[in-house]
Amino acid sequence: MTERPFAVVSGGGTGGHVFCALAIARSIGALGHEPETIELVGSRRGQEALLLAGQGFPFTLLPGRGIVRRVDAASLWANLGAVSGLVRASLREVVDLARRRPRVVVSVGGYASFPADAAAVALGVPLVLVTIDAVPGAVHRLFAKRAVANAVAFPGTGLPRSVVTGVAVRPEIIGVDRSEQAAARARNALELPADRKVVGVMGGSLGARRVNMAALGLAERWRGRKDRALYHVTGRRDAAQVRHDASARGLASCTSGSPSPPASSAPSAGGAAHWGDGLCYRMVEFEDHVARLYEAVDVMVCRAGASTVAELAVAGVPSVLVPLPGAPGDHQTANARALVDAGAALLVPDADCDPDRLATMLDDLCDDAERLRQMGEAARAIGRPDAADRIGELVVAHAR
Repeated sequence: MTERPFAVVSGGGTGGHVFCALAIARSIGALGHEPETIELVGSRRGQEALLLAGQGFPFTLLPGRGIVRRVDAASLWANLGAVSGLVRASLREVVDLARRRPRVVVSVGGYASFPADAAAVALGVPLVLVTIDAVPGAVHRLFAKRAVANAVAFPGTGLPRSVVTGVAVRPEIIGVDRSEQAAARARNALELPADRKVVGVMGGSLGARRVNMAALGLAERWRGRKDRALYHVTGRRDAAQVRHDASARGLASCTSGSPSPPASSAPSAGGAAHWGDGLCYRMVEFEDHVARLYEAVDVMVCRAGASTVAELAVAGVPSVLVPLPGAPGDHQTANARALVDAGAALLVPDADCDPDRLATMLDDLCDDAERLRQMGEAARAIGRPDAADRIGELVVAHAR
């Protein structure tokens, strides 16, 4: 970037943080600022390189990694390396921001936000924090008092100068259509049957081992079900292992509508599996068209990251949420409570997420169309489709 940037949007490490950063960047652009004046800053170790490429905004990836929250020799050594990387990245950002002087720095959180946030505070550049979880992370707690504004997803965070905006979601999520006609189109595109209850399972962009294993067990239990379809998004990190485990369990995949292969067949890349007239099971590594999946499913099973919870609410999708154990401040459980308390979701602790528990809960839901309808309406009632716009306006108002 050769001209003075209007905004630097920092943060990442997870898909949710990156999607939020992109939504905010697009909102700032819609308020009259050219994409080349909006720079995204993230981590080399996260998913930023994959998710930011081709999005139309310049981006910088810095060294560094998150702190390991364990007390042992290996973790201590890893944390020394993490701190060293963050210090190097922060010094680089101080030099970079001092040279180019952006009018505002926006932080969506995560360890990847630390360098730009620290540089903004050091140089007196206005800093706007966007806290997407119900419990603020360590970086935002550190810089909250120095920020000119704190955009928060939930009330009661305790951050000063806070404005409840919700979580910025991708534009395509706002346009999700939960009508029967849209569901039929989405199912056709995803190679799913139009006349069955469809359950989606998604542990996150990287994956969730417990959720993936429960999904495989669920597929085994539903093997003979003629009224069920299971669309399983494994995540990139777990894809190879889940594919291997699926093959070992006889969960073979084939093209939609073709005869059922023998149990010993190896799964192909994607495709729908039919157990004769039984379960339609489809496994994919990553779903590029999440909005289409939200249109296709009757209910989702997933982690309770802030972006996921926000997307489920905006799209109006009933869900079973399995919060990540050990998340800092147990923030995923707090995130999930927003949907659970509204009657839009059920909560299953990670330790209890097994095939039997999922089968019982999902059978009850799938057999009660009216309950699913009410859960979807409850979800949409608390969704904030205008969150990105509100955050963008807040950022522009504090730029100088």
